[in-house]
Amino acid sequence: MPSLCVADDLDMFYAIDDYTDPWKGAETILMLHGLAESHEAWFAWVPALARHFRIVRPDMRGFGKTTAMPVDYPWNLDTVVDDFVSLMDALATDRFHVIAAKIGGTVARRLAARFPGRVRTLTVAGTPPPYRDTVAARAEAWSKEIRVDGIESWARRTMLGRLGDKFPAEGVAWWAELMARTAPSSVLGSILPIPSTDIRGDLAKISCPTLVITTPGSGLGSVEETRSWQSKIPDSELLVCEGNSYHVAASHADECAAATLRFLRRHPGQGGIRSFAS
Repeated sequence: MPSLCVADDLDMFYAIDDYTDPWKGAETILMLHGLAESHEAWFAWVPALARHFRIVRPDMRGFGKTTAMPVDYPWNLDTVVDDFVSLMDALATDRFHVIAAKIGGTVARRLAARFPGRVRTLTVAGTPPPYRDTVAARAEAWSKEIRVDGIESWARRTMLGRLGDKFPAEGVAWWAELMARTAPSSVLGSILPIPSTDIRGDLAKISCPTLVITTPGSGLGSVEETRSWQSKIPDSELLVCEGNSYHVAASHADECAAATLRFLRRHPGQGGIRSFAS
């Protein structure tokens, strides 16, 4: 799997999954993972989508196999957005769909607001509200825990809220181990600046069809709270999956992927660019 130098300080790793008919002009989906994850977070979605779309799954700045960031790196949401736009430029893909989970949904909403001409549709699954005034206190507590006990211990302790009470124990262990592979410096450096960015002003600027997915028991907000910000995105709809997880893209992967595929089919684009840089 390849990587590209998308900035002076960054080699971005990415995976491409493309099982579309090679003689057709398949459209592209950019998939953005959450905090302390990697492109592997989308494993369950790929079979449902890659027969119909070309999938690009990058590792975000600092995470997975992309260049790790030092703990004092000055994280900025727009820099992360620019990384992904540079990747898609390098891959000669002008327009694309975006699917994102958790903090990837914050990045994706900013991307869609800043580059409306490039994003065909937006799907955000289990993503935070556009602003939370409680982030600083939680980030401070989590940072202290990670410094003392490590990422895997923190991930396991917080996994009930992330994946809900119906997720199998073996699955919980897998996700904790995935998150534990993240460079601690990247988690510690980004755990406050990115989640605390206020994107309330971005919502009305998102012009593409948008699907927001949540659960009734999500720790990121009630259905009513989620609907309150989702409704500010002009052409948007809300899907509620039963359960009490906030990482619904993982806990309800098959259901979310199927719903997203139906959503994409209701909003077809005009074809995509076949050639990719490698």
